[in-house]
Amino acid sequence: MSNRTDPPSEFIDGTDSENHTEQFPSETPPRASTESTPPRRESAAPKGTSPAAVGTTTDPARLLGAFASGAPFIALVAAVETLIATVLLGVRPTAAPVVVALVTFAVYTVDHVADADADAASTPQRALLARRYGDQLMVAATLAYGTAVALAVIGGPVALAVTLLPGAFWVVYASDWLPDLGRAVGGVLASVAPDDQPVGRVGAGVTDGGHSYVPRLKDVLVVNSIVVAVGWATALTFLPIAFAEAAVGPAVPVVFAYFLLRSFVDAELPNVRDVEADAAVGVETLPVVLGVARTRRVLYGVDLIVAGAVTAAAVAGLLAWPLVGALGVGIAASVCVTALAGRVDDAAVLGVAPDCTYLVVGAAIAGVSLVG
Repeated sequence: MSNRTDPPSEFIDGTDSENHTEQFPSETPPRASTESTPPRRESAAPKGTSPAAVGTTTDPARLLGAFASGAPFIALVAAVETLIATVLLGVRPTAAPVVVALVTFAVYTVDHVADADADAASTPQRALLARRYGDQLMVAATLAYGTAVALAVIGGPVALAVTLLPGAFWVVYASDWLPDLGRAVGGVLASVAPDDQPVGRVGAGVTDGGHSYVPRLKDVLVVNSIVVAVGWATALTFLPIAFAEAAVGPAVPVVFAYFLLRSFVDAELPNVRDVEADAAVGVETLPVVLGVARTRRVLYGVDLIVAGAVTAAAVAGLLAWPLVGALGVGIAASVCVTALAGRVDDAAVLGVAPDCTYLVVGAAIAGVSLVG
């Protein structure tokens, strides 16, 4: 799921005009400080940045496009991924794609609202939308998750447990419970330490002046992407099985590994888009630490591992060769998207294109099914 500077006191809002800036009250506590938790990988805009610099607009069409390309689009892709998993696992069609889509919409909507200020530089329209309509979006997210849970109850206790997992992953991944725990532990250590002995960075969470050294998992190099990948792979693999009340077959580890590794690539690619902003505020990501070129090679390697795994599964008779061919089309598309990292002028492409590879896989599997 480093350090950073304090967030700006002024954020581009655009509520009244394109040149409007919203001054937040000085008593509002910052989300992080130099000694505190770092932000998510998409950093806040520098103080005093003009609307033109971040591309903020109040155009309803662009705001609608920003909304559609956010949580709703990811939810659509999640439904397609669940259908792919259903076919690969050989279980009967169920309500699992709908449930995964609703949960995905809810989790990503909450995440976008919670990190709207930090997203101002990289996704300004989405950040503006999240700040302006935050209450309405939270209501929509609550309704979506509630509907998913209601459907999962019908699916049985296992389906309900798997449905609740993404929300739990988000709490572990993005919430401030770890930093809060670090501050609490640090406060206790500071209260019992001798006056002439500095507390320092001791144990799991130690503070200096009330600041925690324990970051959110969302802000830890590589760990953030692994947590996201595990959450995706768990829901996509096991929810179709739970709803179908099917046995866990030999193909399950292969399907889980496929979604785990592919989701890791999908989570890391947007970091290339944000490499300059992350480096400026001291947030460590693979592109910041390794450079864009080396990051591309790492992600190529992950996709090659995926290709080898599904091919081996076909040889072992765990997956049908036509399905492996369809997955291969998606892997090839992923390699092409990775090749764009650091080479495409429109950096926003890296936020959408990785998810589109699953639409390619879905279309390929549909074609295979029609031919078969």
